[in-house]
Amino acid sequence: MAKPLVLSIALFLAACSQPEDPPSLVPETVAKATKTAPAAPAPTEPRQSIVIAADPWCPHNCEAGSGHEGYMIDIAREAFGLAGINVEYVNMSWARALQQARDGYVDAVVGALPGDAPDFVFPKAAIGYSKIALYTHPDNNWQFSGVDSLSQFTLLAINGYAYSPELDSYIAKYQDDPEKVWILSGPAPLSRAIELLHQRRSDVFPEDRYVMQWQLEQDGSAESLRMATVIHESPLYVAFSPVGSDSLELAALLSEGAKALQSTGRVAEILARYGLSWSD
Repeated sequence: MAKPLVLSIALFLAACSQPEDPPSLVPETVAKATKTAPAAPAPTEPRQSIVIAADPWCPHNCEAGSGHEGYMIDIAREAFGLAGINVEYVNMSWARALQQARDGYVDAVVGALPGDAPDFVFPKAAIGYSKIALYTHPDNNWQFSGVDSLSQFTLLAINGYAYSPELDSYIAKYQDDPEKVWILSGPAPLSRAIELLHQRRSDVFPEDRYVMQWQLEQDGSAESLRMATVIHESPLYVAFSPVGSDSLELAALLSEGAKALQSTGRVAEILARYGLSWSD
């Protein structure tokens, strides 16, 4: 289990202003329904299940079907369970998950910021929190002083991810210049990024602080990279398909269920399974 971390989130499970912006490729576990018909049911049909998709981004959302699917999945599963709705969680690349939701083949994505999918339906309640940090080789003493300070380095970025408004603009500007920005895809981009930093084949990599610590501890190398700075913080959401006929209703049910779990202390119990806690 990861060392205890504190997720600093203000007004958790309350109406909050929507933040500005981030998560790509893992072997896909596709729900049976996703290949045959859009996920949204006819309005007259009672909703019995939903499909939520994302690439593993542990501890927020982890490997589908594992003993620890991620605290956001656990919260969503229990929140929807209060309404009699079953959650099916599947893994695929982040870019594919967004497209599948836009096409109506899955109901929602998990680990989303509004900047990832501004056309999606976001609930009032955020059930996660992200801190995007910049990582370097431990011998690199570089200090971040705005994106201009990246100009002499090679920045790694994962295909389809957003990080912060400033950094996203930098990546978009230089994405065709591999000396400045190296875009990673493939089946395990986080592991690949860590490897490239260790090999000194790249210089700087942005990643969620909790995700990076989780991955490094799973690898048994918690001190193997240096965190230079945190550049962006934001709540994380389960975001619902923009074409789902009942996406607004599902978003409201998630918010209501999550608030109920929070009030009973169940959210704290779920977070504790991942070595996490909310700070007041």
